[in-house]
Amino acid sequence: MKRYVLTVMGAILFALAGVARTNLLVAVTSVNSQIRLDIRYATTNNFTGQQIYPVPKAYLRPAVAEKLSRAQNELMQQGLGLKVFDAYRPLTVQKKFWAILPDERYVANPAKGSRHNRGSAVDITLIQLNTGEELPMPTGYDNFTEKAHYAYTNLPPEVLRNRTLLRDTMVRNGFVPFDTEWWHFDDAAWQTYALLDLTIESLP
Repeated sequence: MKRYVLTVMGAILFALAGVARTNLLVAVTSVNSQIRLDIRYATTNNFTGQQIYPVPKAYLRPAVAEKLSRAQNELMQQGLGLKVFDAYRPLTVQKKFWAILPDERYVANPAKGSRHNRGSAVDITLIQLNTGEELPMPTGYDNFTEKAHYAYTNLPPEVLRNRTLLRDTMVRNGFVPFDTEWWHFDDAAWQTYALLDLTIESLP
């Protein structure tokens, strides 16, 4: 009888651990289906030239996804929306990136971990809601030059307006811009989240 009770208790604890694991992150599109995805690391169209993720999905901490949803809803009033390039990133992937580009201006040292590894950072751009067309921005995604920096201002007025609109909208909704990447935003509370190394394909 004792062995049976221990077995049942073990099964319950295992099930609860599984629930806790899956509740750590939510799919961005499950929180707001209007947010578009262009998950570059699920393709070869990225700075590594390799397909890193097996599936084109984007996940964030639930509270972070809710903030992103509020930003999307605000932009929709102007006929605009968000497109996500990357969100949660497993720590194992961060190590691969660091091996290719060990430059902390653009890739976080895996010894410290990235805000992406915490499910509290997102890479995005603005789109026209009805067509999905991207608005002009300073550079393409993962452009590791000074042109992608916020300090760089030698840009057409339309591009400066778009960059400012994206930044200001995200800041109003609880995010912090990243100085060297116009597309990268961290949740203001990123330090409250632990590093994760769950594979993308293991998430619901």
